Amino acid sequence: MKRKGMGILKSLIFCIFVILFLVFILLPFVWQFLTSIKPLNEISAIPAKWFPSKINIQFYFNVFQKHPFGRYLINSFIVALITTFLSIFIGASASYALARLRFKGKKIMLMAILCISMFPTISTVSPLFLILKSLHLLNTYVGLVIPYITFSLPFSIWLLTNFFSQLPRGFEDAAKIDGCNRFQMFFKIMLPLIKPATFSVALLTFINAWNEYIYALTFMTSDDMKTVPVGIALFPSNYELPWGDMAAASVVVTVPLILLVLIFQKKIIAGLTSGGVKE
Repeated sequence: MKRKGMGILKSLIFCIFVILFLVFILLPFVWQFLTSIKPLNEISAIPAKWFPSKINIQFYFNVFQKHPFGRYLINSFIVALITTFLSIFIGASASYALARLRFKGKKIMLMAILCISMFPTISTVSPLFLILKSLHLLNTYVGLVIPYITFSLPFSIWLLTNFFSQLPRGFEDAAKIDGCNRFQMFFKIMLPLIKPATFSVALLTFINAWNEYIYALTFMTSDDMKTVPVGIALFPSNYELPWGDMAAASVVVTVPLILLVLIFQKKIIAGLTSGGVKE
């Protein structure tokens, strides 16, 4: 009975901890959503009101009527999609080579890839700006995609290399017997086997590119080429701080990502855990 009571107590403490953790994580988003539907006079009310006296959706209309927010969404989507596709294609190819091929300097190359990801973003802004300016790539999708790929590839390569290493070599031996060359073996056999991992890396890469701010602010100076994070940050003017518009915009750009993660959460979990056990 004593052990049973201790087990119930531990389960209760764990449940309380999980609830408090979820409240801590979800509270900022809930507050943003409630702010986005409050009347203007209740947003800065003292004491603060959690729930609006009436639903106001005018801020959502303001986001698209007062600002070129639709253009910001398109820019972010294009840049994030291209970055994700190239990162997965290049990263999967490099990961397969690092996991399966034997050559001198492989460990040094892996360490160099890891070191690249350690550079703080702000330290690379100035040299990248000068390089992109000399190549006339400022205010272009290419000028933003290249830096994004540079910092997303180390993550992709390190994660996917681990998954390729866990796959039995029997798959490749069987493919060789069937007459597959190295490229056919990679695209038709090996790549489909790590589909959950590839999907997880693609989703995380897309989210990181979608939310990136410093590079987008520096390299996209034209209003037509700004991305969502930069666009929202530039909502305030010299005489106005539109909390309602900013809250509505943050909800608009966050909800699709949340739905995407919830819909594909099983594949994400499978991709992040399938390489943890060596068969």
